[in-house]
Amino acid sequence: MKKTVAIIAGGDSSEHDVSLRSAQGIYSFMDKERYNVYVVEITGTVWEARLNDGTRATVDRNDFSFMEGSTKVKPDYCYITIHGTPGENGLLQGYLDLMKIPYSTSGVLVEALTFNKFTLNQYLKSWGISVAESIMIRKGQTISNEEVICRVGLPCFIKPNAGGSSFGTTKVKTAEQIQPAIEAAMAEIGGEVIIEAFMQGTEISCGHYKTSKREVALPITEVVPANEFFDYNAKYNGEVQEITPARLSDEVTDRVHRLNAAIYQILGCNGIIRVDYIITEGDKINMLEINTTPGMTATSFIPQQVRAAGMEMKDVLTEIIENQL
Repeated sequence: MKKTVAIIAGGDSSEHDVSLRSAQGIYSFMDKERYNVYVVEITGTVWEARLNDGTRATVDRNDFSFMEGSTKVKPDYCYITIHGTPGENGLLQGYLDLMKIPYSTSGVLVEALTFNKFTLNQYLKSWGISVAESIMIRKGQTISNEEVICRVGLPCFIKPNAGGSSFGTTKVKTAEQIQPAIEAAMAEIGGEVIIEAFMQGTEISCGHYKTSKREVALPITEVVPANEFFDYNAKYNGEVQEITPARLSDEVTDRVHRLNAAIYQILGCNGIIRVDYIITEGDKINMLEINTTPGMTATSFIPQQVRAAGMEMKDVLTEIIENQL
């Protein structure tokens, strides 16, 4: 009998619609001959499964099941593609653990850690991994322009501490821009803002996954945005040049792959992750952030890298799923 896979998308952050686009990509890649596949959209307390006839069914959160006609459907596996809360910060993972349903991402602790940019950076820094100098402030706290400039300098990036897709992110060049940028970042979900030092260099992104049978370092993508930084329009509206494989020496490529593998091992990750770096003067590799539910549209980094590796997304997704079934 076919196993049933639920692709969980949506969520409660500004990335809700981006997540739905990733779900469409994953659905198109999934092996339908092997699995019965449904998309489950979560928005607040509204959890609905999209049925094959185009209608929707309410998900019973007591066991994560739903009805299709007279048949009760309970997924055997969940592929999480929520970017943001509750799918990228451990909340959904904790629920699925209670339901005894395996899923595609890392566990609660890893998700919570990687979602909090400041905490992740401080943790990985203790392992000798280079990250940007940063400050974190919480809602209700204030910081002067002078302190920001003294500690991280200008230009700098001000963004939500827990979020993605560059929502609420500003590249700040003058002192006058600091407080408005903090307000914009604080307006996003989470109530915490991270202020990071700017690093000049080559931005890259690299996917990685591991199963009980093998570990796969995907080809690296070089990111050349047309704008000030890799913002929303660069990520989703084509205002960027993405070069896979990246124009790096074999030696730097090998170091990036080894660093990716080390981070995966240090954190105890599961499934596909994507780590973003910036390579600064002297070929110094600095980690920017880790994406544990990376974008999965046809043009997203991971599908690009899988194609560059001569593999098929269908086979990679099957490999990830079967590793836990």
